[in-house]
Amino acid sequence: MKEASRILGVSVRRLQIWNKQGKIRCVRTPGGRRRIPESELKRILGVKEADVSRRAVIYARVSSYDQKQKGDLERQKRSLLDHAKSKGYEVVATLEDVASGLNENRKSLSKLSDMVERRKIGVVIVAFKDRLTRFGFRYLERYFTSQGVRIEVVNGEEPKDVYQELVEDLIALVSSFAGKLYGLRSHKYRRVMDGVKQLIAG
Repeated sequence: MKEASRILGVSVRRLQIWNKQGKIRCVRTPGGRRRIPESELKRILGVKEADVSRRAVIYARVSSYDQKQKGDLERQKRSLLDHAKSKGYEVVATLEDVASGLNENRKSLSKLSDMVERRKIGVVIVAFKDRLTRFGFRYLERYFTSQGVRIEVVNGEEPKDVYQELVEDLIALVSSFAGKLYGLRSHKYRRVMDGVKQLIAG
């Protein structure tokens, strides 16, 4: 707020009043502090921003290196690039991850989030919803939308061969919970995991 006050030449109190009146948009950090987006400063100062609505990022993901070696990742990227070209988008980045959809610490997903927060793009293109996240897609979509970025899902239904990936994600999820409840080396943990694997195999 102090930096925005200096740039705009008004007091912090005036900025707070403007925020309440809806004249300027503020966002809050997880710690509860107010921040004024750079885009708001440019709007008030009359600085025109470049239209980023047609700037796209392609995000592709497979869950294993075996899938990558089979060419699944490359096919996914080519399909998304063809889609972007047909829509007339300017593709500014092609990001990829080889990781589970449950993994929140994916390197390229973090890069994508940074680009969304900086508002340098207008659209994220994915093959299926679960390429971004196995659970909580709507929350992620809502957050991207709040940053002026839309998610474009090319395919409505998951392919039939996604079964093995779902199994791997389920096992990883059960393993995580069972490990926290019983400890990774406990007899109960092994019993739970053996039971899940037998259930899936049966």
